[in-house]
Amino acid sequence: MLIGYARVSTEDQNLGLQLDALAHAGCEKIYQDEGISGAVTDRVALNDALAALAPGDVLVTWKLDRLGRSLAHLISITTTLEAEGIGFRSLSEAIDTTTASGRLLFHVMGAMAEFERALISERTRAGMAAARARGQHLGRERKVTERDALWAHEAIVSGRLSPEEVSRTLSISTPTLYRTLQRVGREQISLGS
Repeated sequence: MLIGYARVSTEDQNLGLQLDALAHAGCEKIYQDEGISGAVTDRVALNDALAALAPGDVLVTWKLDRLGRSLAHLISITTTLEAEGIGFRSLSEAIDTTTASGRLLFHVMGAMAEFERALISERTRAGMAAARARGQHLGRERKVTERDALWAHEAIVSGRLSPEEVSRTLSISTPTLYRTLQRVGREQISLGS
């Protein structure tokens, strides 16, 4: 059985072209999402379409980007379908995983996506290493400055304030206070101090 899936990103767009193409292709059931971005992976109609598929069925879309924006998401869906004995067909790109050439094309696309992810990861690691070498702080901005940490240490050691009071004053949790004090080279202060 051919099961169609159509999607438009905004309520202003019209599903007519996709629905006509899917019906003309012979889809017996057509599921449709309206006003949902392709970047959203959890879509009601898509989930229903995937649940309705059985071994031997074929999921049909008008274009690849109607199923998903990212190649990784497309590969994930089609790999799952293939493992369950379900085919995939994209009408505009003439991709049909029920044929040997269609499966080859999709596997080549998957290999390219994996290669792209590896390159991005390598570049990210190299950029982070270079930033650390320049002395840049990576990650979120710290909630407590070194000056605040020194004040906190002095206030706790002198007995003027408890760690909990200092935490409230700085609007941070007590564990964050202890991590901050350790970061600036102070010994951790026990709760009993």
